[in-house]
Amino acid sequence: MREMGMQFRKHFQDVMHYLVHHSIWFTVVVMCLVHVCLIILNWVAGVLPLAYFNIVSVIIYMFCILLCNTGHVMPVYVSIFLEVSLYSTASVMLTGWDCGGQCFLVSIIPIIIYIGCFLLKDAQRLIVLFLLAANFGLYIFLYISFAESHPLYVVPTVARIILMIFSSFAMVFSVCFYTIMHIYSNEYEVGHLEEEKEQLSADAHADALTGLLNRRGFLPCLESLMKEADSHFCLAFFDIDNFKRINDSFGHDGGDEVLRHISRLIRKEMVGCEVCRWGGEEFLVLMKDYNMDVAKQRMEYLRKTIEATPTVFFNKFIQVTTTIGLEEKKDEYTEVDDIIKVADTRMYYGKQHGKNILIYEDAK
Repeated sequence: MREMGMQFRKHFQDVMHYLVHHSIWFTVVVMCLVHVCLIILNWVAGVLPLAYFNIVSVIIYMFCILLCNTGHVMPVYVSIFLEVSLYSTASVMLTGWDCGGQCFLVSIIPIIIYIGCFLLKDAQRLIVLFLLAANFGLYIFLYISFAESHPLYVVPTVARIILMIFSSFAMVFSVCFYTIMHIYSNEYEVGHLEEEKEQLSADAHADALTGLLNRRGFLPCLESLMKEADSHFCLAFFDIDNFKRINDSFGHDGGDEVLRHISRLIRKEMVGCEVCRWGGEEFLVLMKDYNMDVAKQRMEYLRKTIEATPTVFFNKFIQVTTTIGLEEKKDEYTEVDDIIKVADTRMYYGKQHGKNILIYEDAK
């Protein structure tokens, strides 16, 4: 039973999620079907002008479906308001108050609010208030003018009851449906904001482009190891050679793809190590429990792997090399900046002496 309940809840959420994101399209489809039903009901009731009117309404809503599919939603919003207003007026004038044509004015109130607030922002939402005022004004006008008057068509009792029930059902359905949609949308938005909050918390320690640690996420790891008296590690400082030339030749999108590609290679080859995008085209790799000999072998292998694995960008191969400075933890280093500075200095020395090289000791 619990699994069935969970499955039902999941299916319900999937359906509601779909309806929330396709609410305008769904509204137009439902209103089109409503007017198909009204064609039949009015035809049977002998109110042919209203039947013809509903045929035109169906054509309008079919055109609105096409507009929804092409992203032109604002004309659809206006069309719904105008069509319902005209139909309600024609229905009350021709068949009287007892056939329920005025109920459709009530049924579009939640549509005006829900879709209007979705489409319009800030001061534009005054349009929603204007449409609601116009809707209410029309309702009062029809009540004063036709509630006690004789309709142009005398509808048989059974047909009149069916029309009233159908119109009332459309009204209640609209109010209930859009209330549920509004509640679900709010709950979904709150949940989405919570997810974004969690993501922002994660992003605060991760680089958005590469997914690697950023400085904020990396430095605590390095500081923690520096404080452990018996810890041993090596630190490598990477820099992509001639990165400005890559950006100039392939654009910033090409440069970004190179950064992502290099990041994937480093993570693949340096499993168990902390990898940081230090900034721009610079990377740091923290190798826990590595001695200098093992770190040299791993870094040299990684340098050759990067050199031998070009970045593919729109069917073009971007050849990339890196210059690496390497240092291991020593007792004389008391701050994280001490070891980073040494690795950075060695990397910079490699830049000045040919690039595409691993430097693991100071120049004599």
